[in-house]
Order: sequence, then structure tokens, then C-alpha cells
Amino acid sequence: MLNTLRNIGNIWRIPDLRNKVLFTFAMVVIYRIGAFIPSPGINFDAVAAIRARTELEGGGVLDFLALFSGGALTQMAIFALGVFPYITASIIMQILGIVIPRIEQWQNQGAVGQRKITQWTRYMTIAIAIVQSTGFAFLFNRQGSGFGTGSSGEAGNGLDLLPTFTAPRVGLVVLTLTAGTALLMWMGELITQKGVGNGISIIIFASVMTTIPNQFVDVYNNGGIGWIIGILILYIVMLVAIVFIENGQRRIPVTFSKRVVGRRQYGGTSTFIPLKVNQSGVIPIIFASSVLYLPQLVAVVLPSGWGDTVRDWVDRRLVNPADPVYLIIFGLLIIGFAYFYTAITFDPVKKADELRRQGGHIAPMRPGPETERHLAKILSRITFPGAIFIAIVALLPAVALGLVLPAGSTGFFGFSGISILIAVGVGLETMKQIDSQLMMRNYEGFLK
Repeated sequence: MLNTLRNIGNIWRIPDLRNKVLFTFAMVVIYRIGAFIPSPGINFDAVAAIRARTELEGGGVLDFLALFSGGALTQMAIFALGVFPYITASIIMQILGIVIPRIEQWQNQGAVGQRKITQWTRYMTIAIAIVQSTGFAFLFNRQGSGFGTGSSGEAGNGLDLLPTFTAPRVGLVVLTLTAGTALLMWMGELITQKGVGNGISIIIFASVMTTIPNQFVDVYNNGGIGWIIGILILYIVMLVAIVFIENGQRRIPVTFSKRVVGRRQYGGTSTFIPLKVNQSGVIPIIFASSVLYLPQLVAVVLPSGWGDTVRDWVDRRLVNPADPVYLIIFGLLIIGFAYFYTAITFDPVKKADELRRQGGHIAPMRPGPETERHLAKILSRITFPGAIFIAIVALLPAVALGLVLPAGSTGFFGFSGISILIAVGVGLETMKQIDSQLMMRNYEGFLK
């Protein structure tokens, strides 16, 4: 404990590191203030009523989107969309790198190509933000409001977030929400450049951490102190398991052949390729949640009659995080997308070719196809437990909290495992950066 306090004090003894930490903290404070500034043209009474109903009944995927905005979505604040459009754009750019040769060339061009990818990611973020904000503007309208829809299937119950539903008013809301996303994207880049850690990750971290205290309050109101202790123990166990898995990796030894160039000798060294057990992080959860998001969006615009039947089934089965159908589909999607995203981020063919060109080999495998098959086999083996693990982390809190909370009132609870996974992942990466800064100045770090 004393060593930890002393290490925290070391941060403030280094002016450069202290300024970075304070700058990051200032950006987070600005973000949290913006999460409570409402968009213009919104009926504040309707926002309050819908937010209360969402917290009571659970908004399914709306809770997931609100998770990444720190609750700003249910506040209809200027940061209502959060950084979710940027996350979506980044994932799309990674996927397009497989099918579009130009983007693949950019990925192989180093810093120059990365700047081009970043530029197009920004453009795509703005486009996605415009589409999402326009969609929400129509959903907020009384004729298509998808907020507060419980199992009864009542859409909006006469609550009108946009009293004057005209093109200028909708345009104002769309412009405000899109500008909020652009501002958050810029703030995230500033944190990356002048602060500590990855800026977008820090913003997501601040968003998900704000939901955890409310979860414990609602558990206490519904189950008492006994369930608080039980859920707290569950969270601690999950925390330890996540730290263990996040740091877990398979190290594949690589030996480089000796080369003599002139009078110099190169190579002859040994190193390793680190393959993380959870290679894909929380991306499979985001993919899976986005897929489950689509049926709800489609259901709200269906006509009456048979559309009511579809909406009722979607509300009961695909929106409620405690429903068995939701848990099974969500879990299978997470596992499938874990394999999909891992295949995108680590290509055994490219890695084997890179090793061959650098004069490296994995004993006793021969360079080329044999090394490629060996890497693909190892990657498949370690991806399976990692995918199962993140599926359990995402679903276990929903199952546990579903036992104590009333049916349909899970709210953010279905995503509390995601909150812990994101918090631990971002926390570890940030602490590693701080550690490297301390070690460079001959100070003892946090991580052993």
C-alpha cells in the first residue's frame, strides 16, 4: 500500500507526466459536463419521463448505446452518440482493408498510410453520426418513438421529444449530435497526443465507469445488502479473471539466421511472437450488439397488426438481456465475431511471409506454408478459450442480476460485464504507459 502511494506521488514529481495526467483529467471533465448539456429543440419533460421509463424497464440495445455515451443518450445531450460512430468507422476501415487493395496498401505504408486511414476514418465517422442522429431524430418523434418500449409494445405513449417536428428542427438536432461526436473525436485525439493513454479508450472508460454506481444502487433497492455483497464478490472474481486473461499470451519462439554484410554480422538472435489469449478485446461484443441492434430498429418502423407481433417478440426475446434467447444468440455472436476479428487483425500468411523475408523461422517448422499452418493452428487454439471467456464475461452479470432484479428491469446490467472488461483493459494499457514514463526517469512503476 505504501509503495503504491509512493508511486502515485512519483507521478506528480515529474512535470511532464503530471501535465499529461492533468490534461487527460480535464478532457474527461469536459466530456462529462457535455454529457448533461441537452440538445436544442428537445422537450425536456419528455426526456426525463423516457429516461425514467428506460431505467425502469430496460432499453435493451439503447442501454448498450447509452453505455458508450455515459448515459448521455437518455439525456439527449450534445454527446448523445458518444464515440460509437468512431468505433464503428474504425472497425469498418479494418474490414475494408481486406477487400479494398488501396486501403491494404495504406496499412502497409507505415505512418504515411496511417494518416490517410485516420483521415478517411474521420470522414466515415461524420457520415455514420449523421445517419445515426437522423435515425434517432425520427425515433424520438411520437409517430416512431422506440424509447421506453417495454414488453407491452407501446411506443412512446404519447411522449414527444421533438414537439416541432420540422426539417429545420430535425436538422438542428442532427447537426448538434454530429458536432458532438466530432468534438469527442477531436478530444480523443488530443488526449492521445498530449495526455496519457489512448484518447478514445479513455473516453469510453469514463463512460462505462459512470454506470457502475447506479447498478449497485438499484441492486440494493431490489435485493438489499446481501445481494450487494454477492454482486461485489462476483465483480471481484471477474476482475481478477479479466486481468489474468488480458495479460495471458502464447509466446511463439522465433530464431533469426545469421547474415554477414561487409564486416558486420546481423541476426543470430532469438525472440518470440506474442499472441494474446483475448486477441480481439471487446470488439466481438460491439459487433454482436450491433447485430442485435438491427432487429429493434426494423421492428419500430413496422406497420400495426403483424408488426405488433414482431415488435412484441423482439421486445421479449432480443431486447431483454436476461432472456434465454437473447443470451444464446448474443453468446454465439460473440464467439463467432471473436474468430472473425482475430482473423482480420492477425494474418498467418502475412506473418509467415514477413518472417521468411527477415530470415526468421519457427523451429522445427520450415519457412513458408508450414509456418503459416503452424501459426493458424496455434491462433485457432488460443482464440477459442478467449472467445468463450469474453462471452461469459458479457453474459454472467445479466444472469446473476436477473435473479435479483424484477423482470424487464435489467437496464445497464446486461452490459455490466462489458463495463468491467473495458475498464480493466483500458486501465491496464494506461498504467503500462504511465509505468514506461516512470521507468524512463528511473522511478519504480506500478506493474510488476
